[in-house]
Amino acid sequence: MKLINQETVEKKMTSRLIMNNVQRAILLMATLFGLVVLGILIYRIVTQGIGYITPEFFMNFASRFPEKAGIKAAIVGTLWVMAVTAPVSFILGVGTAIYLEEYAPKNKFTKLIQINISNLAGVPSIVFGLLGLTIFVRLLEMGRSVLAGGYTLSLLILPVIVVAAQEAIRSVPQELRDASFAMGATKWQTIRRVVLPAAVPGILTGSILAFSRAIGETAPLIMIGALTFIAFLPESVYSGFTVMPIQIYNWVSRPQAEFQELAASGILVLLVMLIILNSIAVIIRNKFQKRY
Repeated sequence: MKLINQETVEKKMTSRLIMNNVQRAILLMATLFGLVVLGILIYRIVTQGIGYITPEFFMNFASRFPEKAGIKAAIVGTLWVMAVTAPVSFILGVGTAIYLEEYAPKNKFTKLIQINISNLAGVPSIVFGLLGLTIFVRLLEMGRSVLAGGYTLSLLILPVIVVAAQEAIRSVPQELRDASFAMGATKWQTIRRVVLPAAVPGILTGSILAFSRAIGETAPLIMIGALTFIAFLPESVYSGFTVMPIQIYNWVSRPQAEFQELAASGILVLLVMLIILNSIAVIIRNKFQKRY
């Protein structure tokens, strides 16, 4: 008895091959479309903005004269905000992920919390801006400070870091935990010396990608009243500030063509910064992914 009807298979083979080629062509066209759009966008930005990338562009403050305008305050402000956002969101995010995966009871309430954290990762950023305005700016009276901006961006990326850290911790083989317990280690010793080292690549990769998103956000900081035109540098976490996306938004909104080209220069600087962060994430992932 033949399990496979050779004649039937041969009849259907032609249609299967045609369908396979059609699917491959559709996927190839989708990929080429994305690459072409990306190429046009990068070409447009580079041709418009490369002329303004000079040492003075990085050393000058914002100005109403395009030839004197620079991005110094925006770059320094971005670094100040990220100096608050990165440690706060990383410590809270990884700590939450460890508790939910290693200590929290596996019941419906824990599952409900995990589902809601995942849903928060998809909430529009302007909603977090309203939350930051209500809690940090008005209720806690932080004003339009670096601290309020950093905390608001921390709220924005916290769900992303929690979900990424949970996935990384969950991927650690259970056999490693069992071996640690068999050697007499406590729960915390197992987490600190076995689970976290194995999960570090996934945790760091997800966190760096979340930081990249925070650097490019504008809406939450505009909602809390971040300044769009300043000619000074922040001196502490209670100082006023601006960031690169807001500075670019300010230049784009101006009618003069020179400011449009300045905005393209700012986009180039921001793009390079994001590429560097994403490259670091890829290097970390490739270095540690074969460890276990």
